[in-house]
Amino acid sequence: MTLLTQDEYDSIAAGLTLPTGAFIDGAYRPAISGQSFTTVNPATNKKLANIAACGVADVDFAVEKAREAFEDGRWSRLHPSERKNVLIRLTKLITRNARELAVMESIDSGKTIFDCETVDLPETIHCLKWHAEAIDKIYDQVSPASDDHIALVVREPIGVVGLVLPWNFPLLMLAWKIGPALAAGCSVVVKPAEETSLTALRLAELAMEAGLPRGVLNIVPGAGAEVGEPIGRHMDIDMVSFTGSTVTGKRFLSYSAESNAKEVVLEMGGKNPAIVMEDAENLDRVAAHIVNGAFWNMGENCSATSRLIVHKDIKAELLDRIAHHVKQWNIGEPLNPETRLGAMVSEAHFDNVCGYLDQAENVVIGGKADNGFVEATVVELPGNDAILARDEIFGPILSVITVSSFDEAIKIANDTEYGLCASIFTANAKRAIRGARMIRAGTVTVNSFGEGDITTPFGGYKQSGFGGRDNSIHAHDQYTQLKTIWVDLSDDADEAVD
Repeated sequence: MTLLTQDEYDSIAAGLTLPTGAFIDGAYRPAISGQSFTTVNPATNKKLANIAACGVADVDFAVEKAREAFEDGRWSRLHPSERKNVLIRLTKLITRNARELAVMESIDSGKTIFDCETVDLPETIHCLKWHAEAIDKIYDQVSPASDDHIALVVREPIGVVGLVLPWNFPLLMLAWKIGPALAAGCSVVVKPAEETSLTALRLAELAMEAGLPRGVLNIVPGAGAEVGEPIGRHMDIDMVSFTGSTVTGKRFLSYSAESNAKEVVLEMGGKNPAIVMEDAENLDRVAAHIVNGAFWNMGENCSATSRLIVHKDIKAELLDRIAHHVKQWNIGEPLNPETRLGAMVSEAHFDNVCGYLDQAENVVIGGKADNGFVEATVVELPGNDAILARDEIFGPILSVITVSSFDEAIKIANDTEYGLCASIFTANAKRAIRGARMIRAGTVTVNSFGEGDITTPFGGYKQSGFGGRDNSIHAHDQYTQLKTIWVDLSDDADEAVD
């Protein structure tokens, strides 16, 4: 994609018509209470719009309309190929409006336009298209049978689904969830993050234009206590998928237990290690991967490389190369296509990240923060017990821990309550595979940073995840129920009927 100039992006931003209402039953609507909240551009702290501040009544209304849509079959019983065609049309509409959506995403979240244009929008489109194409290619099963029976094992959409989104990848996380949920035939009620509601609301409008029936995709903006918790406790929601912090994610398990025992899938935090052993090849390339993993999206990424566990023999050389690559990660206006580090998503989050910076005793690179922006920062730690090594910071801070052996590196990598992602850099293939098997994380990359792609499941061990996976064909499982249909063919059964 050819990037524009900052002046051109500024012009697009100035001309945007921003959505302000909840999107329920196919139309924008004010909150039933009439209340609203202000969303601001975190890079300028200037007001963007007043968004409907929904509450319990709005959640109830959205669930009612989602249930009506599910039960009458306008989407759930549509032929798989017809559902596919609607979602393909949606991807085409997103493509036509990609630049508008990218700018809207950037001004609402503080993300750089570079990331929005080159990563978030292309990946959003690819994700929705991939799940759409899978709809009419997923087969059910027939169990091993005798002459006297046939047993069918079939998938059915789980029903009305609540989707609770994070603020760090507003569009992409929406796609990760509505892609398989809509592909399965579910109706959905989406709570976008309060900080970043705009693009979800706009996408719902595009979905209606693509032919998605009303009531199937509902967007209910608002605060966690007023919208997220009511979704978690709702007696007529069959399943909730949540992405966000571990503390908040655990609450959804309580909400489920205290309501209708709805199914819950959680994708939560991470404190992801990158192990670099003394035999790692091409340290310049290693440094580039480490820097990208640590500072991409300002470190506001659950899979961010936040702990560098490096062998003592190569630490000094690797840090020198990391310092060289960090120079390319400049802070600036997010709508400038040359900028690589935008603003923290909110003033509150900026203050939180600064609190961690204040505890850093040995800053070797960066360390400055001002007016919502934080430099790419590298901190050396004496071990894995410091708070900077334990807490998920969700900012551009990389902690460096020195080790003297492979076994020590694995032990420290696993010494965390999280288990989302990890990386291991070594030229020894056996050690790489052994290390990948020993690290307790949902995704382990070898000689690279990454999350896999749309074909690979994404989720975590321990307190990083629960109940299922995003991405890949496995994501469809969490939005479906398995049903056994047993057909008795025996003559005895016929005689009994006679």
